[in-house]
Order: sequence, then structure tokens, then C-alpha cells
Amino acid sequence: MTHAIRFHKTGGPEVLTWEEVSVGKPGPGEARVRHTAIGLNYVDTYVRSGLYPSPLPSGLGAEAAGVVEEVGSGVTDIKAGDRVAYGNSPLGAYSEARVMPADRLVVLPKDIADKQGAAMMLKGMTTQYLIRQIFKVKRGDTILFHAAAGGVGLIACQWAKSLGATVIGTVGSEEKAKLTKAHGCDHTIIYTREDFVERVKEITKGEKVPVVYDSIGKDTWPKSLDCLRPTGLLVSFGQASGAIGPVDLGILAAKGSLFVTRPTLNTYAAKRADMVAMARDLFDAVLSGAVKIEVNQTYPLKDAVQAHRDLQSRKTTGSTVFTV
Repeated sequence: MTHAIRFHKTGGPEVLTWEEVSVGKPGPGEARVRHTAIGLNYVDTYVRSGLYPSPLPSGLGAEAAGVVEEVGSGVTDIKAGDRVAYGNSPLGAYSEARVMPADRLVVLPKDIADKQGAAMMLKGMTTQYLIRQIFKVKRGDTILFHAAAGGVGLIACQWAKSLGATVIGTVGSEEKAKLTKAHGCDHTIIYTREDFVERVKEITKGEKVPVVYDSIGKDTWPKSLDCLRPTGLLVSFGQASGAIGPVDLGILAAKGSLFVTRPTLNTYAAKRADMVAMARDLFDAVLSGAVKIEVNQTYPLKDAVQAHRDLQSRKTTGSTVFTV
């Protein structure tokens, strides 16, 4: 019998349960995938807690790698036996096997391992739209990236550095500062003991930065705006510390005609052609050596409760995957 992690009510990690599930045959446009590795992402905690509502009971997770067992009618891009990965599927990746829309799958290059594929798709394609579409990072830019030691952060620091940018990253400890410096971060700011606004001003000689990437939310919002030069852009793509809440748009004018966006991967990768192009850009960055995908933590899928606890208590760095 196939097992999956599911939850019947929203709440803390303890609501996750290890259950037997049935996996049927794929219908038109679908594929059945046997997972080999599954990605853990902070957004999973938003779904589990109810911050991002889903019908209950529910599966969890949108990122994994595995092997296609069977495809339904009308599927031409994917076939049985293909090694595949995905990063923006309907909920349900926390499972040993599943049936899912085939148009969310991409074939993994032979030189990218399953664990890497499971660790990189959601975070890597998120990085792609952040630094290659929303703000096209180029040589000479100086950027600020919060949570630089996280899964998206480590990929983004490496990728932005390879594009010629100067990368400033905020982290919570000396250990994480060393980790980010080894992954392309030129300047690290330990936010627990330094004022990151003052450090950004110091590093940029008062000019500040054209873009801030912020997945923290409530705790960093006001000061992130203060790090931007006139007409700068705040990219708010997460809320680990809580929602930002109501905003007086006049503050953007007062601080220098600033711009703010709140993007999601689901929007940028909604069309298959766009998703495939983003994945190829990511694969190229990894295969070239510009971006190294390192799995820093591994848990058996049945231990998802502990993995969520460790993630939310900031005990993890970089990418984490479940094995099945």
C-alpha cells in the first residue's frame, strides 16, 4: 500500500499524519509518478497552518523528483520510465507515489541527481523569476537578499554572483554567515546583532540598493524599504515572520517613489511553456557549475513532523529533502 503525509485540520507540525492512500491510474493529461525524493519548503508550513487555505483533508507539498510509471491519454512530452521533477504542482508531493497533471513535469538532465532535482525545482524556479524576470540582475548591481542561508537564498546568492552582482545577505548567526559567504555572498549582515539598514548604507557608501528580496515579511518590511535607493524595488515573496498587513501607499512616495511587488511561482510558471523555459534556465545554471545544489538535511518522509519543527525553528540551512 502507498503512504502519504496528510492533514485533517490546520495547525502546528503535529497535525501531519502518515496514512495509507490509494493511487489510481492516470487519466487524460495525467501521469503517475513514483517519488524518489521530495522537497521541503517554507511555503508548506503556510499551507499546513491554514495561512494558505486548502480544502481538508489535504495532502501537502508541491516539489519532488521521481520516475514516471504510466501516463494517460494525450500526454506527449513525458513517457513511462522518464526521470522527472516538478516544483509547482497541486498539493500532494508528500507521498510515495501520486497521480498528477503531466504538464507540471519536466525531464531531469542525466547529470542532475534525484535529490538535487527535488531540492531545486521550487526554490530554483523561484530564484529564476526573482532575479531573471522581476528584476533582471546584471553585472554591477548590488542587491540585498534576506534569509540568505535559506533554500532560495543559497541558490539566489550563487546565481546573482555568477551574473556579476555584488550580493549582500542577511543571516541569523555566524555559522550561517560563513555558509552564505561560501555560496556567493559578498557581504553578510547578522541581523541579530547588526542594523541591516546602516550596514547596507555603509557597504554601498550611502547609495543603498536598487532591489531588496524579502521573504521574511512583517519583521523586515519597514527597514527593507529604507535600504532602497529612489525608484528601488522591494520584492516581497514570503512572510516567515507574519503578514505585512495594511499599508499606506503614501510611504512609497515619501521614501523615494518606491515599487513593491508580491509575486508567486504559480503565476510566473502557470503556462507550461514558461515553466519549461524557467526550468531550462535553472538547469543551465546548475550544469554550468554557477549554482551548486547541496542537500543539507534529509529526513524519511514519515518524519515530516520533525522536519517541519526543525525548519520553523531555523535549525535548517539550504535545501532539505524527504526520502521514500
